[in-house]
Amino acid sequence: MEHSRKKKSRETTFPQTLQEAVKYFSGLDTCNTFMAQIRWPDGVACPYCAGKAVSYLSTRRKWKCMNKECHKQFSVKVGTVMEDSPIGLDKWLVAVWMITNDKNGISSYEVHRALDITQKSAWFLNHRIRLAMQTGTFEKLSGQVEADETYIGGLARNMHRDKRDKKITGTGGSGKVAVMGLLERDGKVRAKVINDATQLTLHAEVRSNVEPGAELFTDGWKGYNGLHADSIHKVIDHAEKYVDGQIHTCGIDNFWSLLKRGIKGTYVSVEPFHLFRYLDEQSFRFNERKGTDSERFLIVISLLQGKRLEYKQLTGQPSC
Repeated sequence: MEHSRKKKSRETTFPQTLQEAVKYFSGLDTCNTFMAQIRWPDGVACPYCAGKAVSYLSTRRKWKCMNKECHKQFSVKVGTVMEDSPIGLDKWLVAVWMITNDKNGISSYEVHRALDITQKSAWFLNHRIRLAMQTGTFEKLSGQVEADETYIGGLARNMHRDKRDKKITGTGGSGKVAVMGLLERDGKVRAKVINDATQLTLHAEVRSNVEPGAELFTDGWKGYNGLHADSIHKVIDHAEKYVDGQIHTCGIDNFWSLLKRGIKGTYVSVEPFHLFRYLDEQSFRFNERKGTDSERFLIVISLLQGKRLEYKQLTGQPSC
């Protein structure tokens, strides 16, 4: 009985809203303790040698490995996407909460203003959090699966005439980036940048991500022809109707709407070589849509470890 009361007390004290998160993570000692408990639930271990003989340096909020062959100092940031970041944990954790729970995303300018850091730092921070939101899995989609492709890029009417003449040479997806989407009904979505929407490319993505024998729903695009060999393929012809009983692609269309609303309304312009990061971000929020803000936050916090993204890598600069 007493244990359940203590558990309930912990649940009610953990932040449930952004305002509560800002207050909760306002102290660096609190942030440090929180991250250490998440990262090392069985006790702090040196990220360099895995030794558990460590000493805490309270004045620096760091640990020192007491293994005579190591003796290195480390913080909770080492070995995570936060490594080498001068930004404090109080701002990092609030930024994670913001980007994880804003369904339309949050721009680097908004983070820059809210956390009082430079826009360049906010942009780098956002991309590192998007890296943590990557939840790659080899598990294939099954049951009823919707497949569709879309094109993402700048609107021709917003381009300068000289730029438009160079980039837009046709109609439809010309000058834009092709994206493939697969949605398991009442389940998760996967979105990926593809080179083109040809039959070869689309069939390869379906076979890589969908269990053989699944019920597959697509529109009438010819690139999906022939999928009946591996799946129960059902087609909706959008020239005639958009829904025919269970045959439709409304679920993946809804995901495209959320994605494009975020890109056009929040980020305004996304470079093609960064687009996959925004797909990871929107896919994560969509897949965890049934959870609470705090649940989504804790999932991303648990994914910070074991990933690294340097600024040179992000901007395509040479490493040396």
